[in-house]
Amino acid sequence: MTENQEPRKIDLAEAVRQKLLQKKQQQASANKPGMNGNTSTKALKSQNNKKPNNQRRRTGGS
Repeated sequence: MTENQEPRKIDLAEAVRQKLLQKKQQQASANKPGMNGNTSTKALKSQNNKKPNNQRRRTGGS
């Protein structure tokens, strides 16, 4: 009886498969319609704000 209660040893490939399956299930449950759990993907914003060229104003040229 003690043999059945011990956690069964699995190889690395099986562990990776189980982890991937668990991750897929979590993503599927988080993407159900009507839920506001969409925090993993956000709209990308540009980080570059181009500044205007003030050279003409600084130098007073035309």
